[in-house]
Amino acid sequence: MDRFDAMRVFCRVVERCSFTLAAEDTGLPRSTVTDAVKGLEARLGVRLLQRTTRHVSPTLDGEAHYQRCLSILADIEEAEGAFAGAKPKGMLRVDVHGTLARHFVLPSLPSFLETYPEIEFYMSEGDRLVDLVREGIDCVLRVGTPGDGDMVARRVALLDEVTLASPAYIARHGLPQHPDRLAGHRMVGFHSSGTGSPLPLEFIVDGTVRDITIPATVAVNAAESYISAARMGLGMIQIPRYHAEEDLAAGTLVQILQDFPLTPTPVSLLYPRNRQLSPRVRVFIDWLVKVFARQNSENALH
Repeated sequence: MDRFDAMRVFCRVVERCSFTLAAEDTGLPRSTVTDAVKGLEARLGVRLLQRTTRHVSPTLDGEAHYQRCLSILADIEEAEGAFAGAKPKGMLRVDVHGTLARHFVLPSLPSFLETYPEIEFYMSEGDRLVDLVREGIDCVLRVGTPGDGDMVARRVALLDEVTLASPAYIARHGLPQHPDRLAGHRMVGFHSSGTGSPLPLEFIVDGTVRDITIPATVAVNAAESYISAARMGLGMIQIPRYHAEEDLAAGTLVQILQDFPLTPTPVSLLYPRNRQLSPRVRVFIDWLVKVFARQNSENALH
């Protein structure tokens, strides 16, 4: 194993806090991973990792060397990719909000992999806060305003939001006319995984964004349950338009309070601030921007 491959192995051990997981990620025997790190330590004359029976963590020297290795490896990858015709390669690990994965990423993924056939794509679904470095993830795609200062956030889209209710709800409670006149109405509560708190309804009234909270018949923390509760007439909801297209077409949900829109919801790709952007992530970002732009253009035609 050459010096640069040993650096890659060492970085993966640091990120995964485990020789075993690093071996799985790299496809190498665990003994090879262990020998690579021992070789680096012998060459540098310092201890890079603190080992226990359950955990591996970098020493102070190890953390400093890890940061240098990241910079060196990113420079090498970028230099190799600078040649005409060279395309990014290797494993790209992303974590994507579930509805974005199914509606935007997966339908267009074949074209991405056809363009970059040497990229191996691994996608997990979720909307929780993840430790990208420790979990070995390159980037995450999230809905909403990023709140993690340790991450670089690249906005890739703005999603139109709509306020909805079922015909059964409207028949029972009446058609809402104004955000200030919602007495007797109900909403489906949605608890944000980021804050753990229920989200208020939001409207733009006379050019001002207003947060309005009304009683919730039921509260949930998953998108599908949120929409299902609205279909059953349990309250009003606010979701991105793309997630409601089928219900709007079928008439199971109706758009209400259209004169009082919502601010668009940002979609952002996040990656660690202390990690240089690899060519794999860079082309993935550029591709995602095009995917969302194309989807918005198609929606505008309907």
